Amino acid sequence: MFPTDLTSFLALLHHHGETAYAFMFGYAFMHTLLLAIFAGYAAGAGALSVGKLILVCWAGSFMGDVVRFWIGRRYGTRWLRRLPRLKRAVEMAARLADRHHFWMILVHRFPYGVRGVAGIAYGMSSISWPLFLAVNFVGAGVWATATVSAGYAFGYVSEKTMSDASSGVGLGLLVGFLGLSWWLSRRLERALERN
Repeated sequence: MFPTDLTSFLALLHHHGETAYAFMFGYAFMHTLLLAIFAGYAAGAGALSVGKLILVCWAGSFMGDVVRFWIGRRYGTRWLRRLPRLKRAVEMAARLADRHHFWMILVHRFPYGVRGVAGIAYGMSSISWPLFLAVNFVGAGVWATATVSAGYAFGYVSEKTMSDASSGVGLGLLVGFLGLSWWLSRRLERALERN
């Protein structure tokens, strides 16, 4: 049975923690900002270990971008011929990466929809493998720590201030927090597109 309230869901995560960590590695590999924030929330509520969660998200995020970098370096945009809109986005990101590679690698994980093309674009740019690996390692750590910590802080505060009787309020606040995070990431994406 799938849990129908937040308390039951957090208990399920606590009971199947190792599976949750493997799941989070896969999602950090693909990048889902909101899921990392929710996992941080679960850690704040005591269902997962915050330290282990940060390490898993860090490793998944780092490895995902290494694979995307390799794809960009090996294949360029040849495989995107049937997707002209995506091809243009990747080529534009590659041009930006040539000029602003350090900052782009550090922040590309935060805007919604940018990460999927950014790693490929970095591979198509003139960035060297050693430079990419070093900055990507730092950027993955910043992303994992910031997103999990934001969710953790929210989870910790909400868990301390709300009782089980008001778990519906907690769920509503969580949805609001995730919605705000999504909205802010979209705004950051639009700001990056304008530059």
